[in-house]
Amino acid sequence: MKILDSQGRLFGKISVLDVGAVLIIFMVLLGIFVFPGTNKNSVAQVGNIVTKPVEVDAIALGLKGRNPENLLKEGEKTQLIIRNQPYGEVDLKSVKFLTRKVAVPQPDGTVKALPDPREKELFSRNVLLTLEGQGRVTNDGPVLGNIKVKIGMTIELEGRDYNFNASVIDVRVRE
Repeated sequence: MKILDSQGRLFGKISVLDVGAVLIIFMVLLGIFVFPGTNKNSVAQVGNIVTKPVEVDAIALGLKGRNPENLLKEGEKTQLIIRNQPYGEVDLKSVKFLTRKVAVPQPDGTVKALPDPREKELFSRNVLLTLEGQGRVTNDGPVLGNIKVKIGMTIELEGRDYNFNASVIDVRVRE
């Protein structure tokens, strides 16, 4: 009996291509689970990630709506989306609505900042938010989900009645 016949089968029963495919799959699984490498995010090391509370200050400019004060309240939860990747729920630790101001020259030559009287600005508000969630701390800074959060990036907040973008202005890791 020949070891390899004319149709490429070992001992007339098993195809050489099938044996090669099984060996490749076995080597890939061996490489993933036995030799995961030095990457700190490898599959074999996922269980020992330390998370800490991360606070993110963000500002939303020109938030439109009749009563945005009713949408965002301190202590509630909201959905956070970073670079089109859902992170999950975060706490609204602080919500502060900012009054729009305009510079008004005075008769004596000084300038005062007074509330904006224009009607088109009645339904547009600026809001300063402090969000709190769990993230891991790396050498490059805090990571929420799998995305590094840095000052200047745009995040998206979504609730039952709202969806808007805000810019990150500060990131803090609490101990």
